[in-house]
Amino acid sequence: MNALAATNRNFRLASKVLGIDSKLAKSLLIPFREVKVECTIPKDDGSLATFVGFRVQHDNSRGPMKGGIRYHPQVETDEVNALAQLMTWKAAVANIPYGGAKGGIGCDPSELTVSELERLTRVFTQKIHDLIGIQIDVPAPDMGTGPQTMAWILDEYSKFHGHSPAIVTGKPIDLGGSLGREAATGRGVLFATEALLNEYGKSVSGQRFVIQGFGNVGSWAAKLISEKGGKVVAVSDITGAIKNSQGLDIPSLLKHCKEHRGVRGFQGAETIDPQSILLQDCDVLIPAALGGVINKENAKEIKAKFVVEAANHPTDPEADEILKKKGVVILPDILANSGGVTVSYFEWVQNIQGFMWDEEKVNKELKTYMSRGFKDVKEMCKSHDCDLRMGAFTLAVNRVARATLLRGWEA
Repeated sequence: MNALAATNRNFRLASKVLGIDSKLAKSLLIPFREVKVECTIPKDDGSLATFVGFRVQHDNSRGPMKGGIRYHPQVETDEVNALAQLMTWKAAVANIPYGGAKGGIGCDPSELTVSELERLTRVFTQKIHDLIGIQIDVPAPDMGTGPQTMAWILDEYSKFHGHSPAIVTGKPIDLGGSLGREAATGRGVLFATEALLNEYGKSVSGQRFVIQGFGNVGSWAAKLISEKGGKVVAVSDITGAIKNSQGLDIPSLLKHCKEHRGVRGFQGAETIDPQSILLQDCDVLIPAALGGVINKENAKEIKAKFVVEAANHPTDPEADEILKKKGVVILPDILANSGGVTVSYFEWVQNIQGFMWDEEKVNKELKTYMSRGFKDVKEMCKSHDCDLRMGAFTLAVNRVARATLLRGWEA
């Protein structure tokens, strides 16, 4: 089942639990707007190249739409629709005043020079500048983009609308980016994990963790978990997978990854088959890479007691059922990895106020939001006698449905 089908399935189950009528449910599912634009740029060699840019805006009942812009050669429409919808539910679970969006450009950024990427970003911004806005739709970085991309969008948008730092989040600090944003998703994973373990009378300290994916989210989660006394026993990335049953030296591993661009070759661990990373013996498994990695083929062999979904849609619905029967507790993605959008919200707030926070305040507020989000999900679980995934979806769908009805948009 692909990401869109799985997200729609969870939405329909939540709507059924909440007793939402089919007419309203259908309106909540349909995107507010889908846009495709042609972006033609001169390349450095003088030739012309054309790319297709897009933006899916899912829902704006609770506030401006929010979501990343990705640059990737194989942009898949269903996945982008699913991620735009997922952003709507993620913002609602975190109880921040946003709806969901997603977009990007079908290109391979590794095959474009910096100047070509800048021209492409500026042309794309010219094509969509009247469809985004501080109170309409606020883009952010995603796969293949980063702070520099956001800086170009900010500059190009400001040519049409005046200086507008709040038009994007994930910007460089020098242009109004928020302190703490780089670590936000990984730190949010830590706070969500703490809340989950506390519910079962446990703490991060002394627990054994396996992390699939050692990019921004996975590496920050590993660093912060180890600082809290958690034992990270295995990690993987695109270069390979490593294991140390006594616990990896995370500061040394981070240094190794910076120097060698991956975990492969790290001296303080044994090399293992990357396909086996999810099946390693541990207390907490954190998939922090791709979607659909936990499926009906491998779910029966997973040994973790808890799964914390740092990636988007890492667990297929069939695997969900298998793990549930085994007694594995899953903390769903729309709660577990919502730290990024939460600190993006803080960045937007700071830009609008023209008053920047110190990092301590950002992290303190993030913990408050993540802890409250978990508590709200648990309340829905009790009310509807369901697991955490359905608790999160019923909470999110209920909040969006209420906003839609209060606005009189139910027709």
